[in-house]
Amino acid sequence: MDTDSLLRPLVAVAGTLVVTLIAGWLLDLLLRRADARHSETPLWGLLRRCRPPFLLVLATSLLQGLHRRQDGLGHALTLILMASTAWLLVRITAAVVDSTYARYAADSPEDARVRRVRTQVTLIQRVVTAVVIVVAAALMLLTFPPMRTVGTSMLASAGVLGIVAGIAAQSSLGNLFAGLQIAFGDTVRIGDTVVVDKEWGKVEEITLTFLTVRTWDERRITMPVSYFTSKPYENWSRGGAQMTGTVFWHLDHSAPVDLMREQLQRLLQDIPEWDGRTSSLAVTDTTPNTIQVRAVVTAPDADTVWTLRCAVRERMITWLLTDHPYALPHVATTEAFPPPGP
Repeated sequence: MDTDSLLRPLVAVAGTLVVTLIAGWLLDLLLRRADARHSETPLWGLLRRCRPPFLLVLATSLLQGLHRRQDGLGHALTLILMASTAWLLVRITAAVVDSTYARYAADSPEDARVRRVRTQVTLIQRVVTAVVIVVAAALMLLTFPPMRTVGTSMLASAGVLGIVAGIAAQSSLGNLFAGLQIAFGDTVRIGDTVVVDKEWGKVEEITLTFLTVRTWDERRITMPVSYFTSKPYENWSRGGAQMTGTVFWHLDHSAPVDLMREQLQRLLQDIPEWDGRTSSLAVTDTTPNTIQVRAVVTAPDADTVWTLRCAVRERMITWLLTDHPYALPHVATTEAFPPPGP
């Protein structure tokens, strides 16, 4: 091998590297300036994530143009170019989707709409990513001559294989269509508070095949998305996140119900979780030994109403212990506490 044949590839690689680095620097500079001028959208800043695949596409294209021979190196460059192009398309799609969601979330005051759009754009992004990867993989396989021959022979039996694949993937396809139905049917969204299998929590993730619910004790329940299109479940965030909660006490028949109503109002004034919409207290049941007293309170969302119920229950019991101990249930083995005077 002479010096010229060895020096020429080195010069080509070095020139490609220099051109690629300069182009990457210029692209990053333009995106940073565009991001500074257009602060109303994060698109230009998010597009800076596309710099690595862009550099790979540019370098591979330059090397392929300089090589121009259909040998093993040229085939490898073609495969790298296809893969890097798919990577670049995925990054661009992610930047556009994230920018669209960020602008909508900043302009929309309604949390329910924001969560609905977040669910939809997340699933759209995953669908586009899956399509790009599948198409890129198929094109890369078709660059191998044996695969083209095999593909021609497989077309004759495509109908039979399609039926077999459809039967085998019936469950997966059902989950796929259920995921699209959830995304655009607005039945459940990321961030919704739901109750499934007697467990309540918030929807943390929705994919094309499964849905993850994070419970109050940080457990994750993963379920197929078809569950939410074929079975009943509770969605506490539909129609608004406001919740009504109940608090029960089992007390003696001599309990001062009227005083408890007044005390409930005083307690709620000092509890920030109460949203002020409504509150009430009533005797809902009675037994030979006790009565059942129920308080109804309201809060902005499911997490807050749980905290509110616990606070009301604890503070009312403390007040009864301190000021009206005779109202607590007891076994009459000794003389009972006399009720207070008028």
